[in-house]
Amino acid sequence: MKKSLLLTLAPAAALCLAAVAAPAHADSGTSYQATLSSINGSGASGTFWMTLNGSTATIKERVSGLAPTFSGAAYPHVQHIHGGAMGTCPAASADTSGDGVISTTEGAAAYGAVLTTLSTSGDTSPAAATNLKTAGMGGSYNYSRTITLDAKTLSAIKGGTAVVVVHGLNPSTLSATAQAEKSDLVPSLPLAATSPAVCGKVVVSQMTSMPDGSVATGGGSTSGLQDEGLLAAGGAMLLGAGALVGARRRFAAQR
Repeated sequence: MKKSLLLTLAPAAALCLAAVAAPAHADSGTSYQATLSSINGSGASGTFWMTLNGSTATIKERVSGLAPTFSGAAYPHVQHIHGGAMGTCPAASADTSGDGVISTTEGAAAYGAVLTTLSTSGDTSPAAATNLKTAGMGGSYNYSRTITLDAKTLSAIKGGTAVVVVHGLNPSTLSATAQAEKSDLVPSLPLAATSPAVCGKVVVSQMTSMPDGSVATGGGSTSGLQDEGLLAAGGAMLLGAGALVGARRRFAAQR
């Protein structure tokens, strides 16, 4: 009888021991990364990391080599997750105007519209796309933030069309023609102010954890770019760029 009881209890005991021995392991989510490469001869570069748990994204990013100042103040580099288009960074052929600069709207065919703003605080929706007070500041910065992504951004990430873009060029590095041109988004600003500087496609990462060392970027002076009302209008135009590209494609498909 005792032997029979021991035989009955043995499997259950083994399961209990296995449960005790097994380390607790919480779901670490899926990791993504993007290598940020120079566009428009900016000479800048960076790396973007993200761990996604449901709709919660923990993001770390390092960028260096950007234009450090604009009109005597720290340069506010607005940055976003774009998506819904080709899921690539634009090639030189995207410069359809021939001025030597791929403007934001010219690049939209490759990377799409703004889906999430990588702001340092507050709103992360497309409505914050040109909020200078929460942009990355200066020539080099580290960014670290946990945010909630909306359905469109999640779809772009999982569908392979998400692209990280950081904007803002040094005007002195552009051709004379481009230096004289106005922004395609905000005519009161030079073309350099809103054109893309670095870009990288978001892909699944083989890394099991994100590197340490990044710190949250803070706000900064925006005295060099004072007309935020015009910049807000520019944000609306930026959002519409992707929609315009999509409409053109649908029209072409119907012909």
